[in-house]
Amino acid sequence: MISSLQNELQIFLSDKFGISISSFEFSRIGGGSINQTYQVLINKKEKLFCKINSASRFTQMFEREKSGLELLGSQKIIRVPNVIGTLKIDDYQILLLEWIEQGNKSAHFWKIFGEQLAALHLIPQTYSGLKENNFMGALAQSNTPNSNWVDFFIYERLQPQIKLATDKKLLTRQYQKHFDNLYKALPDIFPSQSLSLLHGDLWSGNFLCDHSGMPVLIDPAVYNGHQSMDLGMTTLFGGFDPLFYECYNYQFPFPRNHQHQWEICNLYPLLIHLNLFGKGYLQAIISTIQYY
Repeated sequence: MISSLQNELQIFLSDKFGISISSFEFSRIGGGSINQTYQVLINKKEKLFCKINSASRFTQMFEREKSGLELLGSQKIIRVPNVIGTLKIDDYQILLLEWIEQGNKSAHFWKIFGEQLAALHLIPQTYSGLKENNFMGALAQSNTPNSNWVDFFIYERLQPQIKLATDKKLLTRQYQKHFDNLYKALPDIFPSQSLSLLHGDLWSGNFLCDHSGMPVLIDPAVYNGHQSMDLGMTTLFGGFDPLFYECYNYQFPFPRNHQHQWEICNLYPLLIHLNLFGKGYLQAIISTIQYY
């Protein structure tokens, strides 16, 4: 942690909490190609979570994450970390969140998680998208509102990623005809246009279990869309416990073709991963679209 950032953060937090800070410690807890993450310990007792990245590379990323967490939190259904604040120091942007003490999953964790996500999804939304754009991983995510889910899925989710992958020569133009055929089939695949507020990036790395055994959502990429976007993504990279799906389905029954919907919805995160991490994700995309 650069000392000048520590000094600015200390001043910010002293003003935010109205306290004198006599002890201010940073412990690196991970990160990756986008973010550096730290535990901040104030006066030997108060813990915060701190995330830092480049303000010029990822313009307003943390402001959008803040908005997403606050929107999910305002539903008062699934816990999210409280947002302490965001700030920009030189070319660094910083997100400060409540520190979540983690615990072990109770016997009821997956039941509660499934029921809570279903309750979130059962709140009806009137359009696809959001009033602001945000990010999915390191890539900008367009949320231009659209009253039609299929059109939104095509124009705001699939096509931008297909174009990027084609421009990067990760996806050859021979596959465009398969996507064109898929577009024609989408109204039959998604006959219901019911829309929900989505976490948007709901894989196994984006939730926690708190000290009381309850689920906590982190790192959202929120927008309004079809429930299968969240549900499909839970099946990637290991999947969730079967009890999660059983309890969700009891509250908000899956359509008969839900497995097909989930597979189609997963084209979006797979295209994101193709564009971010390379051709290791290409075969999974081809396996889905080759039938169209």
